[in-house]
Amino acid sequence: MSVLELRAVSKVYGEGPAQVQALRGVSLAVEAGALVAVMGPSGSGKSTLLTIAGSLEDPTSGEVLVGGSALAGMSRNERARLRRRSIGYVFQDFNLLAGLTAAENVALPLELDGVGAGKARTAGLAALAELGLADRAARFPDELSGGERQRVAIARAVVGERRLLLADEPSGALDSVNGEAVIRLVRAACQRGVAGVIVTHDAQLASWADRVVFLRDGRVADQTAPPNPESLLAPGPRP
Repeated sequence: MSVLELRAVSKVYGEGPAQVQALRGVSLAVEAGALVAVMGPSGSGKSTLLTIAGSLEDPTSGEVLVGGSALAGMSRNERARLRRRSIGYVFQDFNLLAGLTAAENVALPLELDGVGAGKARTAGLAALAELGLADRAARFPDELSGGERQRVAIARAVVGERRLLLADEPSGALDSVNGEAVIRLVRAACQRGVAGVIVTHDAQLASWADRVVFLRDGRVADQTAPPNPESLLAPGPRP
């Protein structure tokens, strides 16, 4: 069963002359353990696809299922619970809470879901350490660089038992070394059975995916596997 399924999803913003069709009948299925990269020019509907997949907004038509459950049949509270427990989301603007340290930001989703503070903190610190941020755990977001804030947001998205990871340009604010650290963490989450969808302009980042979906004018223009997909988990530098 697919963790994420979009069935003929369309999204229209505005009315009349100002109307914009962001998505046009997009269908997409992502299985547990799979990483899908979504590429396309600006305005092609990539970010809209992510926000709809993550239940942050509704499609104009079509159906979205997460874990086999249709989002349209869920109450607002049920959707919030689904996002908190099952979906890790990495926003372009990071969405970190200014009054919490890096470690507290990462641990917060676990604590909201009933995990004890000590256990949540331990898991958060481990995720930060994987991204080279162990020494920044006690810093607040405004004390971190843009790249550090991006890595904290990634750590928050992958910590815990998430089933679906959605990331909008996850390496956008990072240099090549930290960008590779991020995508390795995303791939590791997929190896644990998480379904991942990343929006990216970076062809090297997309080469880590099992499948690349190309959007153009709100439609799926093509889907392809990157070269040598069997080498995705091999150690060493990426091509």
